[in-house]
Amino acid sequence: MATTPPVGRDGDGGRKKRKQGGFKTMPFILVNEVCDRFATAGFGANLITYLTQQLHLPLVEASNTLTNFGGTSSLTPILGALAADSFAGRFWTIVAGSVFYQLGMLGLVVSALLPSLRPGPCSPPAAPCRRANGLQLAVLYVSLLFTSLGSGGIRPCVVAFGADQFDQQEEQEEEEHRGGGGGTEAVAGKKRQYFNLYFFTMGFAVLLALTVVVYIQENVGWGWGFGIPAIGMLVSIVVFVVGYPLYVRLKPGGSPFTRLAQVVAAAYKKRRAPLPEDPRMLYQDKELDALISTNGRLLHTNQLTFFDRAAIVTPGDMAGSGKLDLWRLSTVHRVEELKSIVRMLPIWSAGILLVTAGSHNNSFTIQQARTMDRHVTQHFQIPPATMSIFTTTAMLVTLGLYDRAFVPLARRFTGLPSGITYFQRMAVGLAISILSVATAALVEAKRRGAAAEHGLLDTPGAVVPMSVFWLVPQYAIHGVAEGFSSVGHMEFLYDQAPESMRSTAAALFWLSASLGSYMGTVLVTAVQSATRGGGEWLQDNINRGRLDAYYWLVTCLMVLNLGYYLVCFHFYTMKPLEVAEDDGDHEKECELSSVHKNGDGGAAGGLV
Repeated sequence: MATTPPVGRDGDGGRKKRKQGGFKTMPFILVNEVCDRFATAGFGANLITYLTQQLHLPLVEASNTLTNFGGTSSLTPILGALAADSFAGRFWTIVAGSVFYQLGMLGLVVSALLPSLRPGPCSPPAAPCRRANGLQLAVLYVSLLFTSLGSGGIRPCVVAFGADQFDQQEEQEEEEHRGGGGGTEAVAGKKRQYFNLYFFTMGFAVLLALTVVVYIQENVGWGWGFGIPAIGMLVSIVVFVVGYPLYVRLKPGGSPFTRLAQVVAAAYKKRRAPLPEDPRMLYQDKELDALISTNGRLLHTNQLTFFDRAAIVTPGDMAGSGKLDLWRLSTVHRVEELKSIVRMLPIWSAGILLVTAGSHNNSFTIQQARTMDRHVTQHFQIPPATMSIFTTTAMLVTLGLYDRAFVPLARRFTGLPSGITYFQRMAVGLAISILSVATAALVEAKRRGAAAEHGLLDTPGAVVPMSVFWLVPQYAIHGVAEGFSSVGHMEFLYDQAPESMRSTAAALFWLSASLGSYMGTVLVTAVQSATRGGGEWLQDNINRGRLDAYYWLVTCLMVLNLGYYLVCFHFYTMKPLEVAEDDGDHEKECELSSVHKNGDGGAAGGLV
């Protein structure tokens, strides 16, 4: 329920003009995420260069540092989501996260400006490079930790806070009051547009950082290279707070993790209790669930029936004070919240390996680009880290064409307002990502062959006579995959998550990115360990390494991952929702069934 005054009706039954929410809040909300992504990409995309050339870390150690940092930044959103859904609310969690991020950025600026916080210059082999000492690395790691904590407050809340501005019931009533009768479809369309807009603005911020900030880092200095994103973050905080009066701010419904734990505890305590044949005998309490089911209660499903025992009424379910003991008895709605999360996990996990497959674009691929001919003109060379603009550009083009070209075309064949379901969108993205990694393997084999042909295998600092733009296809294909898979992944999590756990659902999206980054670290470490002594695949001299073999290994894993996703999709059950009608006491069921999952049934709904 919103803390702002609800929208009322005038004497004729017409709706008053809404003062909060809607698309007018988007500039204030999205500018915060834009600056977050701008700041993250501004130092993250070229951080491998900073670690290897400024702090003089070995390539594998620098790569693992980078993936660990990315993993931590995507893990902390779980903490932010817990705070937002439990007590702080999304608005204040975003503000707190932005402040932490600002402090971390200031630490990075100081680290880059003070000579005492980085090793002195060197020119091997005449002057061997001295690795950064403990204090210098400590300042770097503490700064990165603060930015990770900041991301934890911003990432899970911005996307859910933006979607909160489009209230399902009010928008539906408004459309039906106009006689359109297509309220649910209209709201679904607006939210689908919002998710595309969210990822488009993120991509635009990354594109800006990869061109402007990376160029400044390479040609002006790291102080300004980190300072500009820090200034951008400060601007985002001010703009976001200025929009405070316009926002719909939903009250937190209490810790979702506590409710999930209560269901598990109650089900375990009643594990020997027989389940009733009629599920209507299970405990229901509309008043208790009111704050966490404003759009309707979840209906009982026949999967994971062990947890149904938590809703069996038995003697002793009341505490000594006469109040209901929620650690012994839960409502059907709360049981179904847990079931919904459990059912989502297999499909959610399929997005992890997509992040792992793309993690090399910020480490090994940049090192490949550094060895290649990077001349755009006779006097201008493209910075290696800027090659990522082709991923971002491809993703922006994909998102731009998706609603305007792809959806109308697909609609002719499927009859769905969204063209294809978000399940199909994810599958397309996962399939395209396989092509991206396979392309990377083929290009690296060609680059390494060119190095061998010109006698450069033992001179890693030399430029291989091969244009860096051979790397463009793998970057661009990965961007197209992101445009399909990542947006579909976020839509799925937001739509299928329980209403009161949507910050948590957004956190799950970033958690998959976290685990993908950590899996990249594990994979790199395992490959290095397995190939040591017999021709290392991953080494500082990539001309002698076998990056192409590493890429083929990742390609095989991606093929297995796609098969895993298709199996999980086949067995997935959509969440069923019971929606209260305003013109009476009765309720109607909104069964989000396999009809919508498989794309049949026209505009039947459920596809955000």
